[in-house]
Amino acid sequence: MIREPAELDIDVAGRVEIPLGILTEAGISPGTKLLVFSDVDGRIVLRRAEDSINDLLAEGTL
Repeated sequence: MIREPAELDIDVAGRVEIPLGILTEAGISPGTKLLVFSDVDGRIVLRRAEDSINDLLAEGTL
């Protein structure tokens, strides 16, 4: 299922509020640690820190 995109505003401090429904669908709850980085094509990517660490462990790079 593809969710309808949500339009967000960036406040003067650079913060955004992500709708709870989108966070829930992504398995992100309050207190979840996220990594954020920009992709080369202009996208901003949010990733659960736990998932990134698990990926590195699975690859044997840690």
